[in-house]
Amino acid sequence: MNDLNRLTQSVKKSIGLAHKRDIAAVTGLLNKRMPSGAIALGDDCAAIADRDGFLLFAAEGFLNEFVATQPWFAGYCGVMVNVSDIYAMGGRPIAVVDAIWSDGEAQAKPVLEGMAAASEIYRVPIAGGHSNLRSDRPQLSVAILGRANKLLSSFAAKAGQKLLAAVDLRGHFREPHAWWDASTGSPQERLREDLELLPQLAEGGLCAAAKDISMAGLIGTVLMLLESSGLGGVIDIAAIPRPPDIPLERWLCCFPSYGFVLSVEDKHSEAVIGRFSERGIACSVIGETDASGRLRVADAGSEELLWDLHAEPLTGCGIKPERYASRTL
Repeated sequence: MNDLNRLTQSVKKSIGLAHKRDIAAVTGLLNKRMPSGAIALGDDCAAIADRDGFLLFAAEGFLNEFVATQPWFAGYCGVMVNVSDIYAMGGRPIAVVDAIWSDGEAQAKPVLEGMAAASEIYRVPIAGGHSNLRSDRPQLSVAILGRANKLLSSFAAKAGQKLLAAVDLRGHFREPHAWWDASTGSPQERLREDLELLPQLAEGGLCAAAKDISMAGLIGTVLMLLESSGLGGVIDIAAIPRPPDIPLERWLCCFPSYGFVLSVEDKHSEAVIGRFSERGIACSVIGETDASGRLRVADAGSEELLWDLHAEPLTGCGIKPERYASRTL
């Protein structure tokens, strides 16, 4: 087994991808009961046409262990990751609501303080929600409302486009976890302006397809985007932006607080990279999409198959490209 093969197998077996595979069971049940023409599942937010734009809805739930052991950061992430989902769709956030359970007020306090801190930093108000202070354990889920003038969608990628990764490397791991934190402690105005790049790219016609890098890691997120658009592609491992001295395997499976993958027409890729670079965000072409339905990873002339979506769907959220052409978002 060569190094590239070992890396490929490690990514495939990562816990982040395992959680994404669980989505297939849920979407399978929902799709059987959803009316014809309903919004397809698989984007970072549900996008509902509204007047001259789109309302965006998203929600995040957090593992019990995370909320119990990292309560302040769990609350902070409740706002931060939802905000990222809205921007990944080319939108801007309006407000969040939360549902929190805890064994008393003291257990809930750090979670709520983390939410309040992120609400202030990202200027997204907490507009209400649900609370239960008589639970046997702490739990948290947060939902968000946003609006987009023009969408970035996982369903909008096309074969022959460049795959770009944009990641803020000005951060650190929250040891010993796989969370790359480039948010807490960073200048608040810079954080907001960095996110504003995404709707600007959509509204400027430079990009139509994007996804924020989730717990599936960078490669797993690319796979989810390709699945939604009914595509395949290849990723050049050496082209992926990453901090110096961070092992590649760990980096590929981490969750960055600011990280996006985009599928961009070749003629626009230089301009898109320039927009991120102007703000000190690492961005580069890491590969290309194709019609194969298979994601491969390449390095130094070698290539390994990471996933064949024809043989094994990941989330079950994919559609065929011809269906996207007739679908109104």
